[in-house]
Amino acid sequence: MAVSWEESVTYSINTVYLLFSAYLVFVMQLGFAMLCAGSVRAKNAMNIMLTNVVDAVVGSISYYLFGFAFAFGSGSDANPFIGARFFALKDIPNSEYDYSFFLYQWAFAIAVAGITSGSIAERTQFTAYLIFSFFLSGFVYPVVVHWVWSSSGWLSPSSSSLLFGSGAIDFAGSGVVHLVGGIAGLWGSLIEGPRVGRFDAFGKPVSMRGHNATLVVLGTFLLWFGWFGFNPGSFDKILVSYPSPSDQGNWTAIGRTAVTTTLAGSTAGLVTLFGRRLLVGHWDALDVCNGVLGGFVAITSGCSVVEPWAAIVCGFVAAWALIGLNMLALKLRFDDPLEATQLHGGCGAWGLIFTGLFAKKEFVIQVYDSGKSGLSRPYGLFLGGGWALLGAQLVEVISIVGWVSVTMGPLFYTLRRLRMLRISVEDEIAGLDISSHGGYAYQTHIEETGPRYYTDYARMQ
Repeated sequence: MAVSWEESVTYSINTVYLLFSAYLVFVMQLGFAMLCAGSVRAKNAMNIMLTNVVDAVVGSISYYLFGFAFAFGSGSDANPFIGARFFALKDIPNSEYDYSFFLYQWAFAIAVAGITSGSIAERTQFTAYLIFSFFLSGFVYPVVVHWVWSSSGWLSPSSSSLLFGSGAIDFAGSGVVHLVGGIAGLWGSLIEGPRVGRFDAFGKPVSMRGHNATLVVLGTFLLWFGWFGFNPGSFDKILVSYPSPSDQGNWTAIGRTAVTTTLAGSTAGLVTLFGRRLLVGHWDALDVCNGVLGGFVAITSGCSVVEPWAAIVCGFVAAWALIGLNMLALKLRFDDPLEATQLHGGCGAWGLIFTGLFAKKEFVIQVYDSGKSGLSRPYGLFLGGGWALLGAQLVEVISIVGWVSVTMGPLFYTLRRLRMLRISVEDEIAGLDISSHGGYAYQTHIEETGPRYYTDYARMQ
C-alpha cells in the first residue's frame, strides 16, 4: 500500500534524526578513547587506545550476529527474558525496526564494553579484551536491553504486562548501559586485583595519575557532545505530536531532555570541583571531568521525565556519591584506573533511584503514551506518585547487578584460571605498549628508565 507524501516526509525526518543521533553516540567512542588514554600512564597509552578500537570492531560483529536478536527479537515466540529473532539482521527492515534503529542500538552496545575496559586497564592480556568484549556486547548487555527496552521485556514500561503497573523507566540507559558496564568492570577489577605498586606494603594508596590531562579534558567534552545523541536521541522519533497541549510533541521533550542532561552534568562538575577542593586542598581538573560524567550517567535514566530543577538535584547527589565511592574504593584497596565502576556503576544506580523519586506524571505519559489524555501511570514518589515506580526501579538495579555478576564474574574467573587474564609482573612494570604492542605510543617517552623499543625489551628477558 502506497504511503502519502506527508507520511514519507515524516518517516524521512525521523530516520535522519535517528541516524544523526547514532553518529553522535558513536563520537562518544572517540571521547572514551581520549579519556582512557589520558587517564593511564604513558607506557600503556597505545594498549588502551587499541582496546577502544577492539571494543568497537568486535562489538560490531557480535551485536550484528547475536546481540540485536537477543535484545529486540520479537514475534509469536517472544518471551520476557530474551529475544529470539533477527539474527544477523534477518528480516530487517520490517514494520518494527529498520537499519537506522539497528545502527543506533549498535552505538550503545559498543559503549558498554568501553566502560568495562577502563576498569581493567594497564594489567590485562589483550586476548582477554577480545573475549569479554564479544561476550558482553553479544549476550550479557542485549539480554538486559530486552528486559527494559523491548516491548515484550518483563521490566519494560511499554510492556502489555507492566511490573507494579509501571515498568522500570530507564530512558537512555543509566542501568541498561552504565550499570551493566560498571558491574562488569567491578568483577574484572576484583578478580584481577590492583595494579603493581598501587598500594604500598601497609595498604596505603600510591598515586598513579594519568599522563595527559589534556586528553582527559578533550575526551570529556567529546563525551558531553555525544551525550546529546545518547539522551535526546533515545526518543527515536522527533515528529510525534501530543494531543494536549496541541503545540507540543517529541520535539518539545527532546529539547527538555537536552537541558536536563546539561544541568545534571554541570551541577555534578561544580560540586566535585569544590568538594574535592575541600578534601584534598587543590583544584583538580581530572576529578571535575569525572564529576561531570557522573552527572551525565545519573540523569540518563530520567532525563526525559524530570523537570530541569530536579536534574540539578540529580547532579548534586551524583557528585557526592562518586566522591564517596572513590574514598571507599581506596579503603578497600580496590583499583579501577578510570573509576569506571564507581562512576558508571554507582552513579548509574543512583540515576535509576532518582527517576523513581522525581519523575513527573505529565512527562511520563508524554514519553511512554504520546501524551494521550485520560491515562494514569505511576510517577515519582516525591511528587506524589506512590511507591510503584520506585519499586520497579529498585528491581531493575538488583536484577542487573545479579545478571551481570552471574555472567561476567565466572567469565573473568575462568580467564584467570586459564592464565589468560592478567599479564606478568615484568610486563606490567615495563608497560603494555612495549611488552605487547611493539613500542611506545610516543617517540619521546617520559619514562626514560624503561626500554625504548620492543627489541630492547626482548633483550632484557
